[in-house]
Amino acid sequence: MWVFGVLAFALGLLGLISPGTLLVMLGFEVLDVRPAGDYTLVYMAASSMAAVNMGVYYVFAAAADYTPFFRWTVPFRLVTFTVFTTLVVTGAAPAEFFGVGLWEGLGAVITGIALWREGKLLPSRQVADV
Repeated sequence: MWVFGVLAFALGLLGLISPGTLLVMLGFEVLDVRPAGDYTLVYMAASSMAAVNMGVYYVFAAAADYTPFFRWTVPFRLVTFTVFTTLVVTGAAPAEFFGVGLWEGLGAVITGIALWREGKLLPSRQVADV
């Protein structure tokens, strides 16, 4: 979780500092001049800031060994994998964008396996004493 957090933070910073570099990494065309009404750079800033925040959440959750957060990420990262892969398969996104979906899907599977191996995949059903 810590590694994912650091990578999300770093890529988010890259997107804020050099959105064109991140666009190239994702397989999107970088335009020298953007037409009126093109909000690509605004979207890049917003999604990059979200990645920075998410990276911090992951690092803090890892430092606290906050297992519920780890569990929550598994199904949502699988949904992200599905949506991003669908964008590539339907031609809405370039093939390089599949790497983002693959990263999410593999991350979810690895996290799920680690939780399962540690016996923490499912929350405890113990009832607290009142």
